[in-house]
Amino acid sequence: MVFEMKGAKALNARITLRLAPDEKERLQSDADLAGLSVSEVIRRHYFGRPIIANADAAMIRELRRMGGLMKHLHIESGGLYSANTGAAINAIVYYIDKLAAR
Repeated sequence: MVFEMKGAKALNARITLRLAPDEKERLQSDADLAGLSVSEVIRRHYFGRPIIANADAAMIRELRRMGGLMKHLHIESGGLYSANTGAAINAIVYYIDKLAAR
């Protein structure tokens, strides 16, 4: 039985994994935070793909929106607040990178 497709490949091979109850809870919690299945979290972790929590993805979108507003402020003010807007944009970029690296 095919449960899901990953590109052109069916995800129909199974493995069994034994965990302690607290490990299973942590894995399920991580999957819930990321909005993914436990299987997808394990696949992404093992194959080195990023796992970004839904909350983190929403925060990254909001930070990008704020960066766009800062750029707009810089352009509209003719660079009057360039030191402040530059520092704010640098902080936004720093926090986006920090969230994406988790």
